[in-house]
Amino acid sequence: MTPEPTPPADASGPPAVHRSTLFFRAPSAAVAVATIFGLSALLAFVLWYPNDTLVGEGFLLAFAIPAVIAAFATSPLSAALGGRLELRRSIFLAVVVLLVELPIALVWRGALMLWPTATPSVVFLGAFLAGPAVWFRQMSLFGLSRASHGWSLPGALLQPVLSLVGLFVLVPPTWRVVVASAFFLAIGFLCAVALLRAADRPLRREFQSSGISLIRPLLDHVSLRDPGATRALEAFFERFSAPADLRVSLLAFFRAGRAHATVALPTVHPGPFAALGASDLPRKLAERLGPDAGTVLVPHTPSDHDLDLPTEEEVARIGTASREVLGALGNPLPRRASALVAPYPGSFARVQLLGDVAVVVVSQAPQPTDDIAFSVGDRLVRELSRDGGPRLALIDAHNSYVEGKGDITYGTPTAEKLLADTRAAIAAAAAAAQDGPVEVGVAVRGDYRIGANGIGPQGMRALAVRAAGRTTGYVLIDGNNLVLGLRDPIVRALERVVDVAEVLTTDNHVVHEVDGGINPVGERRSLDELTRDAVEVLQRAKADLAPAEVFFGSKEVPSVRVLGPGFTARLLTSLGDTLSMFTNMAVATFLLLLTSSLVVTFALK
Repeated sequence: MTPEPTPPADASGPPAVHRSTLFFRAPSAAVAVATIFGLSALLAFVLWYPNDTLVGEGFLLAFAIPAVIAAFATSPLSAALGGRLELRRSIFLAVVVLLVELPIALVWRGALMLWPTATPSVVFLGAFLAGPAVWFRQMSLFGLSRASHGWSLPGALLQPVLSLVGLFVLVPPTWRVVVASAFFLAIGFLCAVALLRAADRPLRREFQSSGISLIRPLLDHVSLRDPGATRALEAFFERFSAPADLRVSLLAFFRAGRAHATVALPTVHPGPFAALGASDLPRKLAERLGPDAGTVLVPHTPSDHDLDLPTEEEVARIGTASREVLGALGNPLPRRASALVAPYPGSFARVQLLGDVAVVVVSQAPQPTDDIAFSVGDRLVRELSRDGGPRLALIDAHNSYVEGKGDITYGTPTAEKLLADTRAAIAAAAAAAQDGPVEVGVAVRGDYRIGANGIGPQGMRALAVRAAGRTTGYVLIDGNNLVLGLRDPIVRALERVVDVAEVLTTDNHVVHEVDGGINPVGERRSLDELTRDAVEVLQRAKADLAPAEVFFGSKEVPSVRVLGPGFTARLLTSLGDTLSMFTNMAVATFLLLLTSSLVVTFALK
């Protein structure tokens, strides 16, 4: 792949049309309509074979025509009733209804062949299928179109009622079949209501809010970045937020009087999800800092989901504070610096000294490494500054992923080791530091897609820093952690380009909006490809090296709304309970629907 020139800081925003594969993508209209005709033919064959006339007429009247009408009419009908259902999803909904009906028809027809006198006739079977159809359509439209049973019901009834009309034109019904049909429709609707209310109970109990009512906004936010949907979701998060005092730090490298690169280090976690709140923070912060900041890098800082920002407004406060820090930078740092050094093998901390600022890069690799609690980072800053040490620029490398492992929390042996390792690393960096110029170079590679590569909109960014006769290279990947075992081979390859290197990830939770959820870097792009890309972008950063002045500034940002302690755990627990409840109740209500409808059938046959 031909290397691209380094774009300006504000050139790496989101694509004009956002696409996500978090949810199953419905097939094209042509494929779906062809499937409708195929399934309709199968259903007609199951019901009326060997009567060729009824098979042909039933294919059209009872199944194909009702399904096609419903496929294309449900979308405008939903819009007229205050909801929204995309045409592609409307067509797919008609397909799935036929899929639900087919195994029921097969079982019924098999029973009719084995016990012809005891099994109700085929006309009862045709009517019986209306119950599962309205059950599935009501359940789907309530979540996908509008979370109201009354306003979703007309759309839910469209396909099964049209099928009944076609069936009754084909086979004139008795009053018993008509009454049974009404019961089937009513039972299907009531079972859907029971399912949805039960599934909604965990979130209502914990957050006093309907989780199902958030499905439509979630779809619109993920698929379209719809502003109204984003506001609705962020309003939910904001209800449970709490104020926290945060800190913004900037490490800026100036060449010829202008910022050539800026490392932004807000104590903000880039979550919760998709582009909500602080998610996609690297892009949002780079855009807010603008071209005056040069090429912006936003590595992960010591923070976890407690410090997710719930809304764009809170992100804007962090962006404003960052611009204020950039505009108020004082004198450049002293011209005494070191390369990135580790005090001993197995140290969690490596430090590069730049004047009176220690850039502390934390990783437990090759062991799992994940979020560092803000309290741990805050303790490092307070204790080391109290001891007269340098100012700290803390970076969580976040580069060795194993689910559920690697967090560093306050008061643990791991946190104590990190404190000791940081002290030792600062001492080692101070011993290695020399007076002299600092040279800096940057490069950006942005040709990635989340679904294909697991890398976010900021792509891969490299910062090369030459000091004390050695060159340090940092490669920052806009993604959520790095698959366990990939960090070391990438670093070894990078250290053939520079003297010492580290690979980092941003922990950007925008990459979660694909199937698979967590989506760590290396899951969708091979080690060979990542290594090649990292080497190439670092080579360009090294070629960009030129003398620079280094600046550092910090600012406290009081009372920023954050999701706070325990919110994410509560939400994930409730979502897990919701999924479990939905699964169990889907089975239970479907069986109740079939059983109740069979009782009605045998009572009226």
